[in-house]
Amino acid sequence: MKGFKWVLMLLIAVGLMGCQNEKITVASFNLSFDRPSFEQLQDEMATSRSEQDALVAAYVGNKDAMDAEDKEKAEKVIQIRNVAAIIQHVRPDILMMAEFNNDGNGDDLSAMHGFQRNYLSHEQSLNSIDGGDWQKPIVYPVMETFSTNTGLNSGLDLDNNGIAGQLPGDAWGFGFYHGQYAFGLMSRFDIKTRKVRTFQNFKWKDLPTATIPTITNCNDENNPIPAGLSCGDNWYTDEEWEVMRLSSKNHVDVPVVVPTPFGKEVVHLLLSHPTPPVFDTVTQNNKLRNRDEIQFWIDYINGGKFLYDDKGKKGGLKKKAHFFVMGDLNADPEAGEGFRETIATLLENPRVNQAATTGEFTPTSNGALEAANNVPYPERVTSTFGLRVDYAFPSASLEVESSGVFWPATGEPGRLLMNDDR
Repeated sequence: MKGFKWVLMLLIAVGLMGCQNEKITVASFNLSFDRPSFEQLQDEMATSRSEQDALVAAYVGNKDAMDAEDKEKAEKVIQIRNVAAIIQHVRPDILMMAEFNNDGNGDDLSAMHGFQRNYLSHEQSLNSIDGGDWQKPIVYPVMETFSTNTGLNSGLDLDNNGIAGQLPGDAWGFGFYHGQYAFGLMSRFDIKTRKVRTFQNFKWKDLPTATIPTITNCNDENNPIPAGLSCGDNWYTDEEWEVMRLSSKNHVDVPVVVPTPFGKEVVHLLLSHPTPPVFDTVTQNNKLRNRDEIQFWIDYINGGKFLYDDKGKKGGLKKKAHFFVMGDLNADPEAGEGFRETIATLLENPRVNQAATTGEFTPTSNGALEAANNVPYPERVTSTFGLRVDYAFPSASLEVESSGVFWPATGEPGRLLMNDDR
């Protein structure tokens, strides 16, 4: 199937320190459930199993005989079923899902409920449309999605094209509609809902290390400087910089309650999906924003007192808190276009379990190694575009038992879910 980028599921199993009998598996997965509208994703998720079977059977039988609309929907259904098969195979207790579009505000959970009811609750094939090797259904009693800056119109001319309030360039985070590229969470464990902290409105300028993007690409005939601006000028006006939000989507701290034989433990899930450090024209806007969205978590786990959430509460994470950093961070410490030193600083933070970021439990896969990417650690790559960009790593207070990336090599179970020439 064409048109889908794949960012692979990254997972890690930990034992709560002092509670060795309790093991949990935590995973981050960019699902690529981006759609032209939230309503389209809702419709796909509401498609019953019998309707799915009819679409898939027609596709396998003679896809060229299908009308364009049914063929497109069949391909989307197959994609969703493949993703569900991966989740059922890996069986994470906690799953962070990037690019699961929502209504913008995170109030409408219908698409997530549909994903559970019509896909995760039905056995899926590890061989995709070939069938067989059926995986057991999996149920997540707790699910949540969050407000996002993507597609949320700022009303300003943030892309300097002379037209204020025009999407996608003038949204607080790139998106053609509010809710595009959002992220969600599914969990076996309860969330302390009243203790969830979001940082959607945190201002970029309020990060102490932030620098305003300036025009640095000054003589590129393919990327002319916008009218009224010159080489070296600030990209944002003073008024825009005062209100510009840091998070391209959101930064969220979700406390989950994990029952253990020795009592309940709270683990903070630190979720985000920074903008990719590419697609810049005359500035390093995206590159700088990616750097600073990652820097936010460095400051947060270090207890930064200057931080404030959307309810006005100040400060970062408490010193003894268990946590997981999770999400598609769009940054590789060894390669790629981003500021590598920032993601490296996060991975090497003393409060992080470095066995899971740079040591023996750094997640790897045979599929990535087989792809022979031209990077220092090809086995650590988490995306089919050849970079390590996805993360799910714990605090140093949690003991790591195993880790991995779901990317089967040739001959391994599940290969067709990731690499199907059809």
